[in-house]
Amino acid sequence: MSSTTDKIKGLANEAAGNIKQGVGKATGNENLQAEGKAQELKGEAQKAKGDVKEGAQHVADKVTGKA
Repeated sequence: MSSTTDKIKGLANEAAGNIKQGVGKATGNENLQAEGKAQELKGEAQKAKGDVKEGAQHVADKVTGKA
């Protein structure tokens, strides 16, 4: 999976998690709130993974002279 794909999926998971948290708070559903928080954290991790991949690619490009 590319760094861009990781970042996009991360953003989508963060957004979905935030929505679930909001609906859970509005309805008093603590399970939905917890599920939303977990999904948000998953999204943050996916975005970070994408950032690391992107950084590694930049380093590799500099080493090989592609930058």
